[in-house]
Amino acid sequence: MRDYMKETDRYGRIWIWSAVVVVLMVPAAICVYYNAWPEMTAVLKGLLGVAPIYWTVGVIEVITYTPMLGVGGTYLAFVTGNLTSLKAPSALSAMESMGVKPGTEEGEVISTLAIATCSIVTTLVIAAGVCLLALITPILDSPALAPAFDNILPALFGGLGVVYISKNWKLSVAPLVFMICLFLAVPSLAGSVGVLVPVGVIIALAAARVMYKKGWV
Repeated sequence: MRDYMKETDRYGRIWIWSAVVVVLMVPAAICVYYNAWPEMTAVLKGLLGVAPIYWTVGVIEVITYTPMLGVGGTYLAFVTGNLTSLKAPSALSAMESMGVKPGTEEGEVISTLAIATCSIVTTLVIAAGVCLLALITPILDSPALAPAFDNILPALFGGLGVVYISKNWKLSVAPLVFMICLFLAVPSLAGSVGVLVPVGVIIALAAARVMYKKGWV
């Protein structure tokens, strides 16, 4: 298992940095082709408003999701994307179905297989969607389906939440109450899932510590 972890980490870093290079080469190739280079001051001005947010979310997500997904699953999820909405639910659901826990050797393997399968299926679905875009656009734009698309993420995590909350509902009270009050007070934060998930984790850990000391759990 130690050799597996070392090889996974080595290849994972290679693919992560390869993905970074590919992403950066797209705008660079456009600039070279059209010979249109933006001014550095304009680039820095644009980055100033968004880069701090993405860097913060990126660091927080690594700290939050790595213990859940394992080494291989984390590298796969961050390279292929859609971590919060697809990869994490797939890995947690697979581990729950197999009766293994995150952080174990079994969980490492199951998580990696689940995320790899999810990545392949997602790629095939996206490819099919691109090929059939002209045919399915009227269906996707239907007002009848709008509520469904607006609730995909809550549906995914709601199904997982029922399973984990039912195991020890006391631990879920504090983060659940906090998030409900927060969203009722500031509805615009509903789009900041990447930042608020770690906040909920911290609240849950703190509440669990307090309840453990008092003998409630």
